[in-house]
Amino acid sequence: MAERVRLKDKKTIRGIRQRWLVNSLGAVLLILLLALGTLSMALWSYYNTAMTTGLEARASNVAATFRLYTRSEYHTAAQAYIDGFEEKNRIEVQFLDTYGTVIYTGQGLAVGTVPGTPDVASALEDRAVRAWQGNDPVTGEHIMAVSAPVVYKGSQLVGAVRFVTSLEAMDRQLSLAILTIALVGLCILALVYFSNLTFVRSILEPLASINETARMIAGGSYGVQIEKTFDDEIGELTETINNMSIKVMQAEKTQQEFLSSVSHELRTPLTAINGWAETIQSGELGDPKDVAHGMDIIVSETRRLTNMVEELLEFSRISDGRFTLAVEMLDLKAELEDAVYTYREFFRQDGIELSYDDCPEEMLPISGDPERLRQVFCNLLDNAAKHGGSGKRIDVSLAAEEEQAVIRIRDHGPGIPAEELPFVKNRFYKGSSNARGSGIGLAVCEEIVSRHEGTLELGNAPGGGCLVTVRLPLEA
Repeated sequence: MAERVRLKDKKTIRGIRQRWLVNSLGAVLLILLLALGTLSMALWSYYNTAMTTGLEARASNVAATFRLYTRSEYHTAAQAYIDGFEEKNRIEVQFLDTYGTVIYTGQGLAVGTVPGTPDVASALEDRAVRAWQGNDPVTGEHIMAVSAPVVYKGSQLVGAVRFVTSLEAMDRQLSLAILTIALVGLCILALVYFSNLTFVRSILEPLASINETARMIAGGSYGVQIEKTFDDEIGELTETINNMSIKVMQAEKTQQEFLSSVSHELRTPLTAINGWAETIQSGELGDPKDVAHGMDIIVSETRRLTNMVEELLEFSRISDGRFTLAVEMLDLKAELEDAVYTYREFFRQDGIELSYDDCPEEMLPISGDPERLRQVFCNLLDNAAKHGGSGKRIDVSLAAEEEQAVIRIRDHGPGIPAEELPFVKNRFYKGSSNARGSGIGLAVCEEIVSRHEGTLELGNAPGGGCLVTVRLPLEA
């Protein structure tokens, strides 16, 4: 199974890598192709324009020089110009008659032949300089030709002068430039590919480790950790997964401890109830006082079971969002006094003194749910007796401070260990205490107080013991 998971992870990573590289390299390749095409067109246009302009200028100058020659003088001057032309190895000069037939040439075509290219006919017909490039009809060589009409005194056409040059050297130079540009583009593409590949690996390999760890956590291997290799978003994700793993492990441990604790808490009173019920039912107890004592134990343990079940039900309502408040105007002072008077007698039977320091105000009006607030007071008083009853004294006070009603409940027991203080309000947490309970009472109390827009604070009082402070906003 683990091998199949790893294979699936590899396929996923390979798919992401391929998509990443295809998308990034596709964009780079498109840009390079556009740049290569644009630069190639620019180079071709530059070379072509420069050569065409040069030949047109030469042809125009020669034609202008011959405009004062008659037809007979034109032939003599043409022969003389060709004999004195110094660039015969690079450019061919041709003089043509009015029919487009070569009458003098420096090289290439024989005298009496017709070039047959569009520049000649267009120049003779339009009496304007015309350029053309293509393959020579005779040799098949790639050439550029420029023809300029020779007009005697601006009216009589006596012929045309034609400059022809090979474009093969320019084509080779242009091809070499394009090849160089293409090689540079390939180098850029390779650099982008390997840099992207390295970058993708630096992301996907940690993600694969994170994915595998998440699968292990989902499979029940709580607490596993991932080695942090980067101080970036991947590092933050690693820390988040590690923290989640630890918290899931702690939650699992807390849940198991809670189940074990609740099982024990339920078993103890049920054992007492069942034992005394069977004993009374059997008729073994002849003394009515023993029967009454047994019934008292049954009632007490039944009440404890009922309270525990109520706590669990309250926690269930909070967890699934069914927890609601029946808010009304009430006197907080009266509600607290009822709880104090109720528990004073209970504590007296256990040898615990409960003192109450009343506030001078006649009443402290607040908006709240009286049943829920009474539940908070009873739970806090019960916790004070369970965890701090060894001090044999519990102090309760009520005061109005800065538009808030402040309730303080202090016991004189051993207090809460400093390392456990941050966790005592967490659900299911019991810490090192051996007192009976489910560990969710304080979590329910804090939820109720928070719903009343108040705060619940726990700490150790000066001189020893635990101090619980509840602050609730007063109505104006």
